[in-house]
This record gives sequence, C-alpha cells and structure tokens, in this order.
Amino acid sequence: MIRYLYGDQLKTVPQLARTMFEDRADQFKTRLAWDVTVDASGQERDAYDDLNPLYVIWETATGMHGGSMRFLPTTGRTMVNEHFLDLTDGVTFQSPFIWECTRFCLSRNAEPGTAAALMLAGGEIMQGFGIRHFVGVFDARMVRIYNRIGAAPEVLGTQGEGRQAISVGLWEFSAAAQQRVSRAAGIPSQTSRGWFEASFGNMASQSDVSDA
Repeated sequence: MIRYLYGDQLKTVPQLARTMFEDRADQFKTRLAWDVTVDASGQERDAYDDLNPLYVIWETATGMHGGSMRFLPTTGRTMVNEHFLDLTDGVTFQSPFIWECTRFCLSRNAEPGTAAALMLAGGEIMQGFGIRHFVGVFDARMVRIYNRIGAAPEVLGTQGEGRQAISVGLWEFSAAAQQRVSRAAGIPSQTSRGWFEASFGNMASQSDVSDA
C-alpha cells in the first residue's frame, strides 16, 4: 500500500523509515555510484530530508520499504534550483503550483508495479493539492521506466550521454495518463484515492504543505 508521510511523521514508522533510507543508500551509492552521503548506520540522507518533505512510500506486506519518492514545494529550497540550474539555462522554479520530486527509489526486492504505484500516488497529490506540475532531475535509466508506465515527463534539459545522462523533467496531470498508470500499477483508481484520503481526508489544502 501507499503511505503519505511528512518527515516529522517518520518516527511513527521506524521500520519503514529505516528501510527507506537503507534502500536509498543501496540504490544511489552502491548501485549507481552517486556522490551521496551514507551514515554509519548505512542510511542515505541529505539536507533536503531536514526540510520536512512529503514522502510517498510503497509499504510492503511486511511493513518494509518497497519504493519511495520525496516532494518539496518550489516556494522553498529545492535541489533543482540549488544544484541543477545548468540543466535549465539558469531558469528557477518557484511557484505554489509546482513541486519538486526527488529521490525516486526502488528496493532491490521491489514488487512488479511499484514504480507505477508511486507515479499513481503522484497524480493523487496533484489532484488533491491543486498542483499543476512536478519538476525533477532523473538519470537515464528512469526514461525506460517512465515510458513503460505511461508517465514520461517533458524533458527541459539534459547533460551527458547514454547511461550517464542526467535530465530535468516536468510532469503534468491528465486523467488519461492517470488511467494508464493505474493499469500499469494494477491498482484501481478507487484504491489509490482511498490511500490518499486515509492520510489527508476528502480535501487537501496547500496550507498543509511545509514551505520550509
């Protein structure tokens, strides 16, 4: 199932949080060899985890992390504005209607459909919070994943070639795309909406989002 948790709520789900940060270390440091910091307990965190972001997490039947991504409003600090302006020709993103999505992570043992389930949850956030676009940086391996699940972004800029390419993309919501992702995930739209409402109720307001 999908869980929506702000950073200050992770302490209520210690096993889920621990395995998320461990899987991030495994994916970004071990498998992708990114220049990220892994602490003594084997967990990957960065400065943006200190800003009380909203995490979307696929929780397995055993309560472990299966996949996740992290959201911050662009009205505050974001990775794309602070580290990747070379990919956007210096253009910054600052709008209450644009959120940044980062740290898209899949466990080594992720179940089929996990990536699609996360993207489906992204659509719920867009609808629930009135968000028009997500912006995010992604590597070349994600292109195949996005295309497969029917959630490819508009590419705004790319640096590097082949497997080393890094891009900035912009996603927008459409009902047709949400249905494609729902089918790819094998999750009915009513179920997806139910998980969102379990966290935020029938209506979500942008005032619920930290502007840290």
